[in-house]
Amino acid sequence: MEQINLELAKKLIEGAEKVANEIEVPMVISIVDEGGNFIACHRMDDALLVSVDIAQNKAWTSVAMKMPTADLAQTAGMGKELYGINTTNNGRVVVFGGGIPLHKKGRIIGAIGVSGGSVEEDIRVAQAAVNVLNDIELTSSLIR
Repeated sequence: MEQINLELAKKLIEGAEKVANEIEVPMVISIVDEGGNFIACHRMDDALLVSVDIAQNKAWTSVAMKMPTADLAQTAGMGKELYGINTTNNGRVVVFGGGIPLHKKGRIIGAIGVSGGSVEEDIRVAQAAVNVLNDIELTSSLIR
Protein backbone atom coordinates (compact mmCIF):
# COMPACT_ATOMS: atom_id res chain seq x y z
CA MET A 1 0.00 0.00 0.00
CA GLU A 2 1.32 3.43 -0.89
CA GLN A 3 1.34 6.17 1.74
CA ILE A 4 2.75 9.64 2.02
CA ASN A 5 5.66 10.02 4.43
CA LEU A 6 7.75 12.89 5.77
CA GLU A 7 10.47 12.56 3.13
CA LEU A 8 7.93 12.88 0.32
CA ALA A 9 6.10 15.68 2.14
CA LYS A 10 9.36 17.66 2.32
CA LYS A 11 9.87 17.29 -1.45
CA LEU A 12 6.33 18.49 -2.11
CA ILE A 13 6.78 21.44 0.22
CA GLU A 14 10.08 22.30 -1.49
CA GLY A 15 8.37 22.38 -4.89
CA ALA A 16 5.53 24.52 -3.57
CA GLU A 17 7.90 26.90 -1.80
CA LYS A 18 9.89 27.38 -5.00
CA VAL A 19 6.79 28.74 -6.76
CA ALA A 20 5.83 30.85 -3.72
CA ASN A 21 9.31 32.41 -3.88
CA GLU A 22 8.97 33.00 -7.63
CA ILE A 23 5.73 34.93 -7.13
CA GLU A 24 7.19 36.59 -4.02
CA VAL A 25 4.36 35.61 -1.66
CA PRO A 26 5.23 34.07 1.72
CA MET A 27 3.04 31.02 2.22
CA VAL A 28 2.18 28.32 4.71
CA ILE A 29 2.25 24.87 3.13
CA SER A 30 0.69 21.90 4.92
CA ILE A 31 0.62 18.20 4.04
CA VAL A 32 -1.73 15.55 5.49
CA ASP A 33 -2.00 11.82 4.84
CA GLU A 34 -5.01 9.96 3.42
CA GLY A 35 -6.73 10.05 6.83
CA GLY A 36 -6.27 13.80 7.20
CA ASN A 37 -3.51 13.29 9.77
CA PHE A 38 -0.83 15.96 9.99
CA ILE A 39 2.45 15.07 8.24
CA ALA A 40 4.21 18.43 7.85
CA CYS A 41 3.64 22.17 7.87
CA HIS A 42 6.07 24.82 6.66
CA ARG A 43 5.66 28.53 7.34
CA MET A 44 7.82 30.74 5.14
CA ASP A 45 9.36 33.85 6.67
CA ASP A 46 6.78 36.64 6.99
CA ALA A 47 3.82 34.38 6.11
CA LEU A 48 0.65 35.38 7.90
CA LEU A 49 0.15 33.61 11.22
CA VAL A 50 -3.52 33.02 10.42
CA SER A 51 -2.39 31.04 7.38
CA VAL A 52 -1.12 28.16 9.55
CA ASP A 53 -4.62 27.04 10.56
CA ILE A 54 -6.05 27.87 7.15
CA ALA A 55 -3.44 25.80 5.27
CA GLN A 56 -3.88 22.84 7.61
CA ASN A 57 -7.66 23.04 7.29
CA LYS A 58 -7.48 23.32 3.50
CA ALA A 59 -5.42 20.12 3.38
CA TRP A 60 -7.80 18.36 5.79
CA THR A 61 -10.88 19.53 3.89
CA SER A 62 -9.44 18.41 0.59
CA VAL A 63 -8.73 14.89 1.78
CA ALA A 64 -11.95 14.66 3.84
CA MET A 65 -14.13 15.77 0.91
CA LYS A 66 -11.96 14.01 -1.71
CA MET A 67 -11.82 17.12 -3.88
CA PRO A 68 -9.93 20.36 -4.33
CA THR A 69 -11.27 23.06 -2.04
CA ALA A 70 -11.76 25.26 -5.12
CA ASP A 71 -14.32 22.71 -6.38
CA LEU A 72 -16.03 22.73 -3.01
CA ALA A 73 -16.35 26.50 -3.30
CA GLN A 74 -18.55 25.97 -6.37
CA THR A 75 -21.04 23.81 -4.46
CA ALA A 76 -20.99 25.61 -1.11
CA GLY A 77 -22.15 29.08 -2.17
CA MET A 78 -25.45 30.67 -1.13
CA GLY A 79 -28.33 28.57 -2.41
CA LYS A 80 -26.05 25.73 -3.55
CA GLU A 81 -26.28 22.08 -2.55
CA LEU A 82 -23.57 22.23 0.15
CA TYR A 83 -24.31 25.73 1.44
CA GLY A 84 -23.32 25.93 5.11
CA ILE A 85 -20.92 22.96 5.06
CA ASN A 86 -18.19 25.29 6.34
CA THR A 87 -20.07 25.47 9.66
CA THR A 88 -19.68 21.71 10.22
CA ASN A 89 -16.71 19.89 11.75
CA ASN A 90 -16.10 22.73 14.23
CA GLY A 91 -15.62 25.16 11.34
CA ARG A 92 -12.73 23.17 9.94
CA VAL A 93 -14.15 22.87 6.41
CA VAL A 94 -12.65 25.47 4.06
CA VAL A 95 -14.68 26.41 0.99
CA PHE A 96 -12.15 28.35 -1.08
CA GLY A 97 -9.19 27.27 -3.18
CA GLY A 98 -5.76 26.19 -2.01
CA GLY A 99 -6.36 22.59 -0.92
CA ILE A 100 -5.74 19.76 -3.40
CA PRO A 101 -5.83 15.98 -2.90
CA LEU A 102 -2.64 14.05 -3.69
CA HIS A 103 -3.28 11.03 -5.91
CA LYS A 104 -1.11 8.05 -6.73
CA LYS A 105 -2.26 5.15 -8.87
CA GLY A 106 -5.83 6.42 -8.83
CA ARG A 107 -6.23 6.76 -5.08
CA ILE A 108 -5.85 9.61 -2.62
CA ILE A 109 -2.70 9.32 -0.51
CA GLY A 110 -3.04 12.71 1.18
CA ALA A 111 -3.55 16.39 0.45
CA ILE A 112 -1.78 19.73 0.38
CA GLY A 113 -3.15 22.97 1.76
CA VAL A 114 -1.62 26.36 0.99
CA SER A 115 -2.47 29.76 2.43
CA GLY A 116 -0.93 33.20 2.37
CA GLY A 117 -1.80 34.79 -0.94
CA SER A 118 -4.85 35.31 -3.06
CA VAL A 119 -6.93 32.21 -3.76
CA GLU A 120 -5.41 32.05 -7.24
CA GLU A 121 -1.87 32.24 -5.79
CA ASP A 122 -2.66 29.59 -3.18
CA ILE A 123 -3.97 27.24 -5.87
CA ARG A 124 -0.90 27.87 -8.06
CA VAL A 125 1.49 27.03 -5.21
CA ALA A 126 -0.50 23.94 -4.19
CA GLN A 127 -0.55 22.76 -7.81
CA ALA A 128 3.24 23.02 -7.88
CA ALA A 129 3.40 20.33 -5.18
CA VAL A 130 0.96 18.16 -7.13
CA ASN A 131 3.21 18.55 -10.17
CA VAL A 132 6.22 17.44 -8.10
CA LEU A 133 4.33 14.33 -7.01
CA ASN A 134 3.40 13.57 -10.61
CA ASP A 135 7.03 13.99 -11.71
CA ILE A 136 8.68 11.96 -8.98
CA GLU A 137 9.71 8.47 -9.82
CA LEU A 138 8.53 7.01 -6.55
CA THR A 139 10.84 4.68 -4.73
CA SER A 140 10.13 2.66 -1.62
CA SER A 141 12.06 5.27 0.40
CA LEU A 142 9.65 8.01 -0.70
CA ILE A 143 6.36 6.13 -0.53
CA ARG A 144 5.81 2.95 1.35
